Amino acid sequence: MASEDEISLLVIVVDVNPIWWGQQLPLSSCVQFTLSKCLDAVMVMGNSHMAMSRTNKLAVIASHCQDSHFLYPSKSWKAGDDGADDASSSGDGKYELLSVANNLIAEEIRNVMSKTEVRGNSTDTLLAGTLAKALCCILSMKKELQIILHLFYLCCTEQVIKAAEDCALQYMNFMNVIFAAQKQNILIDACVLDSNSGLLQQACDITGGLYLKIPQQVALAQYLLWVFLPDSEQRSQLVLPPPAHVDYRAACFCHRNLIEIGYVCSVCLSIFCNFSPICTTCETAFKIQLPQMVKPKKKKLKQTT
Repeated sequence: MASEDEISLLVIVVDVNPIWWGQQLPLSSCVQFTLSKCLDAVMVMGNSHMAMSRTNKLAVIASHCQDSHFLYPSKSWKAGDDGADDASSSGDGKYELLSVANNLIAEEIRNVMSKTEVRGNSTDTLLAGTLAKALCCILSMKKELQIILHLFYLCCTEQVIKAAEDCALQYMNFMNVIFAAQKQNILIDACVLDSNSGLLQQACDITGGLYLKIPQQVALAQYLLWVFLPDSEQRSQLVLPPPAHVDYRAACFCHRNLIEIGYVCSVCLSIFCNFSPICTTCETAFKIQLPQMVKPKKKKLKQTT
């Protein structure tokens, strides 16, 4: 009888929006929180996750304006590139896998930020597409492990480090990813650096993850290790920050604005802020019940004598 192996997969999604990070440059000599420091905190969390157990797996994905890129594992590491051998033979006493991961993440983020250009007027982060790619990564690894191992337990977590503001245009794709993750029992945690994200609040509440807007950006590594690194069983024994209020407002399909009261199509469940006799999504025509016309009563003529 095969023994059960516990495998914990952590997928970290980092918002590397160059517009937002460029605006964080300080105008004075105050403490500067840059993308490199954010990635240092990500490496600390990734190293801690892999050092906790030899079966733990890690993936890091960068979410850009038009695309998303795997920082770790990269294609060169999968192909057995010589760079991994150089990192493992550093001789500084560091765990070889951690050294390989750190070098690959640093190299890939340099390639992403130097080669990728912001085209057009849209500067929103492609977060919904990145979460979909992370979900595909988890399902691919689960299928691969099912072939190798007959009996195993795979604990999957998506850690999102959000910087830029939400994009209402990604609402439908975002919600599809959330419900797909819920169906696969995948936790989505969110660590927000700037303004609150209503979409990530819904994602964490639906999947059972944690949502936290950190009060100090320079303490990102401490929050990642204290709040998000423990698994769901260990979190019940910790004193964590109180849960945030979840904003369940939906975005309308016509103007992509968050609304509290709207019109819902009874066929495709599309949401609109203004009434329309024809649904623009499924082209269903609704029958409008007009008020019935009341015929005026005829006046009886009085007979005169």
